[in-house]
Amino acid sequence: MNNHEIDFKLYGDDMQFVEVELDPSETVVAEAGALMMMEDGIVMETIFGDGSNSSGTGGLMGKLVGAGKRLITGESLFMTTFTNQGTGKRHVSFASPYPGKIIPMDLSTLGGKVICQKDAFLAAAKGVSIGVEFQRKLGTGFFGGEGFIMQKLEGDGMAFVHAGGTLYRKNLQKGQVLRVDTGCLVAMTADVDYSIEPVSGVKTALFGGEGLFFATLRGPGSVWVQSLPFSRLASRVFAAAPQNPAGQSKGEGSAAGGLFDIFGGR
Repeated sequence: MNNHEIDFKLYGDDMQFVEVELDPSETVVAEAGALMMMEDGIVMETIFGDGSNSSGTGGLMGKLVGAGKRLITGESLFMTTFTNQGTGKRHVSFASPYPGKIIPMDLSTLGGKVICQKDAFLAAAKGVSIGVEFQRKLGTGFFGGEGFIMQKLEGDGMAFVHAGGTLYRKNLQKGQVLRVDTGCLVAMTADVDYSIEPVSGVKTALFGGEGLFFATLRGPGSVWVQSLPFSRLASRVFAAAPQNPAGQSKGEGSAAGGLFDIFGGR
């Protein structure tokens, strides 16, 4: 294997974290801010790009190109590596940033490449390349829930992706079609054909509440779908937040204050 061969264990149900076991000299790469805890003997280092050597141009220019691609996806220019410099096994844990599931993906069994939404990547064995997947079709780019670009994970090692709510993996046969809300699409293997189609019918599009477009996925290949995209969760929280002029909530125990308002207190 070209990537470091790491072991792992998932903990939790709806607020998961993944514990990675590192042998001496093994390294895992993670998004900045994903660390939860680590044992003594593990050395943390901030690097430029993803730490892989898969870029077409070597040296500093290759690192700049790789980091620039990550910047396009809205991610940080830098990533963090965690290397076991001790003599025995050590553990480091990474947490999901919002309620949902962590998906362990063995890229060696998935054709060496997985395409995922731009903020889904959590961590991976060193050697996995985290790049940009440009959508070939303009409709996919302009109307897809994740914009014109998505992330791609390439290599033959383990990668960890997180999604919101409940996760469902659908294995598509050749020619089988699945239509998904654009925000609910988490990841897919490279052989899945992905396009964006408008919702049919004017009334459905305007008043259906499901958006104007959905993702059409055509097999063969595997697709991962999430039940609660973070954007949907955030919009519901924002809609439920108090909108009083002072910008302050009365709190759940404000029944007395409410009655005071009703009877002319203010």
